[in-house]
Amino acid sequence: MEHNHSQKGYSNKNLKIAFFLNVAFTILEFFAGAYVNSVAIIADAIHDLGDSLSLGTAWFLQAKSNKAATQNYSFGYRRFSLLGALINCTVLILGSIYATIEIIERFIHPQMPKAYEMMWFAVLGVIVNGYAAWKLSSGKSLNEKVVSWHLLEDVLGWLMVLIAAIVMQFKHIPLLDPALSIFITLFILWNAFKKLKATLYLFLQGTPKDINKEKIISEILSVKNVLTVHDTHIWSLDGEHHVFTSHIKLAPLNTFSEIIKIKQEIKQLLSKYHFEHYTIETDLDTENCEFEKEL
Repeated sequence: MEHNHSQKGYSNKNLKIAFFLNVAFTILEFFAGAYVNSVAIIADAIHDLGDSLSLGTAWFLQAKSNKAATQNYSFGYRRFSLLGALINCTVLILGSIYATIEIIERFIHPQMPKAYEMMWFAVLGVIVNGYAAWKLSSGKSLNEKVVSWHLLEDVLGWLMVLIAAIVMQFKHIPLLDPALSIFITLFILWNAFKKLKATLYLFLQGTPKDINKEKIISEILSVKNVLTVHDTHIWSLDGEHHVFTSHIKLAPLNTFSEIIKIKQEIKQLLSKYHFEHYTIETDLDTENCEFEKEL
């Protein structure tokens, strides 16, 4: 039986900076939204709250991922990110429901926001989120890259708020604010439900979308003296780091060194998939494996 355990260390300095920037700005955003009387800013504050949770989770897990596996957590701490994702999705969905109630009220009773103050706060939003996105754009880890793209979405959202604020300084269009808000809220809900679906898929140990199970089995079967491949399972710890296990039935062999050679070939074949863990169980031709029916 062969095992492979790769360990990676990440620098979480950029995530830490982006997290504190986002948290501070989110708090300011809620107060500013109430002050300038803009539900668009409040809706975006809920969006940024979700970003703060994502950044906090990413930062925590970047540091946590360096910890070695323990007796209780034999795969390490990577799977904790799924719990974080589930919490993030729940907060975003509940926050969006609250924002929707406020937006409906604003459609029924339109109110003009303080467009001038709203404009300058939007400029601040572009600067803060743009800086955080820039800091993470140089990151090497998948966490940093994904969060960087998410913050770029925030920059685009603030540009929309800025344009709306400029327009409302010249045109009395009170419905523009709730109209922009409903767009932001629907965008948040769409992403939250999409992320929730992906998280639940990983919780249920679905085969990662970026892995072709049949292709891997076909490649293993191409190795000389491999008769069958069965009881193959591929699942993900956190959506980024995957686990592979399988049984292989061998043809009649004469020496133990032949088994070692086959194992080495399969290990070489699997190395290009960068599995976090993999386990290969070899069954001799004279053995009866209870899982062999699962081809």
